Amino acid sequence: MTAAWQAHGTATIDPGAEIGAGTRIWHYSHVMSGARIGAGCILGQNVFVGPGARLGNGCKVQNNVSLYDAVELEDHVFCGPSMVFTNVVNPRAAIEKKDQFRTTRVGHDATLGANCTVVCGVTIGHHALVGAGAVVTRDVPPHALMLGVPARRAGWVCACGETLRVDGAEATCATCGGKYRVTGDDELVGEVG
Repeated sequence: MTAAWQAHGTATIDPGAEIGAGTRIWHYSHVMSGARIGAGCILGQNVFVGPGARLGNGCKVQNNVSLYDAVELEDHVFCGPSMVFTNVVNPRAAIEKKDQFRTTRVGHDATLGANCTVVCGVTIGHHALVGAGAVVTRDVPPHALMLGVPARRAGWVCACGETLRVDGAEATCATCGGKYRVTGDDELVGEVG
């Protein structure tokens, strides 16, 4: 344990890992040398952070998640229990493919539900919400609610995380009052008013 961040005694923190102030790392997790974790993050039990993984500030990574090389989380990303990131499109045990890792980016304040899978090389937009068990195989726009296998947009979500009610080109949140506009390209753009 250090004054700046805390790790359970069973966690392995390799020399050369960068960990921000106030971050807590729980039982049996492993942070490899070269990994960068921002301030105020929480890594649950049995989390793996590879040498090329990057986590912004305030991320919450639940139990049994592996953040491999080329996974980049912006600030305040939530990774649900046992969700999966991949790093190679077509892996083979007998063929070394580390030169084929594809970068996966997750925008700030996005939520990745329990047991979902994110195929490498995609970008998930800010404030998006991927439902439990969904399989993301392509880029996800900001604020999109993604469900199913493969994941498809099933609606829009507010910055507060609630599903938006869409009426024509306007989308509103019944919980916080947030207002958004849906464009002709079927994308949600910035909060209005």
